[in-house]
Amino acid sequence: MPFKRYVEIGRVAAFVNYGKDYGRLGVIDQNRSRQFSTNSNITTLFNKYVDKTDVFSWNSIIAELARSGDSVEALKAFSFMRKSTLKPNRTTFPCAIKSCSALCDLNSGKQTHQQAFVFGYVSNLFISSALIDMYSKCGELGDARNLFDEIPQRNVVSWTSMINGYIQNDSAREALLLFKEMLLEEDARSSMEEEGFVDGVAMVSVLAACSRVCEKNVTRGVHGFVIKRGLDEVLGVGNTLIDAYAKCGMVEFCRRVFDEMNEKDLISWNSMIAVCAQYGLADEAMNVFRSMDMNVVYNAVTLSSVLLACSHSGALRIGKGIHGQVVKMNLESNVFVGTSIIDMYCKCGSVNTGRRAFNRMNDKNVKSWSAMIAGYGMHGQAREALKVISQMIQDGVKPNSITFVSVLSACCHAGLVDEGWHWFCAMQHRFNINPTVEHYGCMVDLLGRAGYLKRAYNLIVEMRVRPDFVIWSSLLASCRIHKNVELGEIAARKLFELDSSNSGYYALLSNIYAESGRWEDVKRMRIIMKQHGVVKSPGFSLVELKGSVHIFLAGDRQHPQHEKIHAYFEELIVKLQAVGYVPSVSSVLHDVDDEEKEIVLQIHSEKLAVVFGIMNSLPGTTIQVIKNLRTCADCHTMIKLISKIMDHEIVIRDPKRFHRFSKGTCSCGDYW
Repeated sequence: MPFKRYVEIGRVAAFVNYGKDYGRLGVIDQNRSRQFSTNSNITTLFNKYVDKTDVFSWNSIIAELARSGDSVEALKAFSFMRKSTLKPNRTTFPCAIKSCSALCDLNSGKQTHQQAFVFGYVSNLFISSALIDMYSKCGELGDARNLFDEIPQRNVVSWTSMINGYIQNDSAREALLLFKEMLLEEDARSSMEEEGFVDGVAMVSVLAACSRVCEKNVTRGVHGFVIKRGLDEVLGVGNTLIDAYAKCGMVEFCRRVFDEMNEKDLISWNSMIAVCAQYGLADEAMNVFRSMDMNVVYNAVTLSSVLLACSHSGALRIGKGIHGQVVKMNLESNVFVGTSIIDMYCKCGSVNTGRRAFNRMNDKNVKSWSAMIAGYGMHGQAREALKVISQMIQDGVKPNSITFVSVLSACCHAGLVDEGWHWFCAMQHRFNINPTVEHYGCMVDLLGRAGYLKRAYNLIVEMRVRPDFVIWSSLLASCRIHKNVELGEIAARKLFELDSSNSGYYALLSNIYAESGRWEDVKRMRIIMKQHGVVKSPGFSLVELKGSVHIFLAGDRQHPQHEKIHAYFEELIVKLQAVGYVPSVSSVLHDVDDEEKEIVLQIHSEKLAVVFGIMNSLPGTTIQVIKNLRTCADCHTMIKLISKIMDHEIVIRDPKRFHRFSKGTCSCGDYW
């Protein structure tokens, strides 16, 4: 029956009381309406109470179906109405066109447009705006613009529809140019004492265009216009402003907009938490979450963002608390939250707990599988990662580009060259995925660290995409490991062209020269660094203790316990020397003597963080540390010995991977 879904339970009055004598149905409540729950009763109700010869009844049916998202049935209703020889009026067309837009049904949209033209309604502003929206959503931006240009007297709905059309078709700059035209027309009207027509809805669309353009000055200019017009009090405008500033990397402006909002909804809070988490401001994200208005009930999006913050900061204890809240709210079955939990545990050093969370998920999407593969990879468990992708394919889930980045990265961490080549080829030939710069980066790193420097360089030369700084820095790091000056110089020259201010590139090349005995070149690199004002990035480490995250810099003397930390460290070094510890001074720059090198090594931030963790934890506790720079050889050796003589397992996460130290060994197998 064509009318089987035209009357939804509890909504009968929404369209029936347009008729003459049907006002009594307007009081049907949810409990009484349950007696009309079968399709046959719905059809009976329609036939009994709706005047099928009345255009207003048909309009209400079409409108209700369109509003409820049942676009197919709305178009069917419109079709049946036309077959009944009823003449549609101007109220009929907007909802019918809206249904064509929702379905991206260009043919039906064109037919509806033609009928609106035949009946003389195409000049109606609401109908023309709906048509602009329909053509835009169907990808016919030229037709939308032609229709827009033909409107003699445009209103804010027309302008906003066309601006949205440009945004939907990845033409954000054109949307902003159209906004400028809109302001010019508004100025012309204001000179004729007509009221301006830029409203909050229009500004939400304009700010959405700013989010896609990602230009700071443009966003700030539009923000100034918003304040001038007094539209900064509009909730939707504030929320979109936060997003626009976030896309420009202007986190401080996001926070300023957020703090100045008189009214905040769940979107406001979620946006601010997500911005802080995505930019690594874990503490601030936590503070925003804790300060949420008690009247705002957080949801799956909120918890996913907080879990991301825990992932960045390594705050395992807080992450476990959020996981408990997820269980209380019965959100474990939510695939996005479940994936965030896997990611959090893996990045906080608890890959086995992450696997248990993965196993409990009833529904897994490609992101869930990819997160588990990445988790095993960063912990050096490449064989487990390969088992997961094999199971993923067996279960009928097709891996995507990100999945293969995780797989190749796992092979890289374990030095599995043959397996890496297998999946690199399978990605292209079996799954029809073209390699991106990220895939090439993994392969260059895999080959280079394994000693196949020439193959790595040849792969870069043959790349289908332009190599970026990650590609060349991977090759440079491999040249440092294998002392290849020739390729190291080639990689360094490319890196200096891409980013001449990065101190790490100069340090790597300088050490390659030093280890080859080329001291004049070492001095030359130092001079170049000074001339360019290049300053070495400071190393820092984070360690979580009792729900708080403590930050240590190299040689830190600012921490409240710094005197106790350094004193305990001196005692610990004596114990380490007794079991064979000898400082690995080769990892320090070569223009200081050995005694000074030993002092430099002792103040590395991860050593201070580990000592602080041991001092303030019970025996048997796992110490979790996050470091912003790659772990040096001496720190790696020392922490292995600390795990041997102290009753602690120590987990270090650097930008590349995890190192799990236990009883004098590391999970990386000394391959990193």
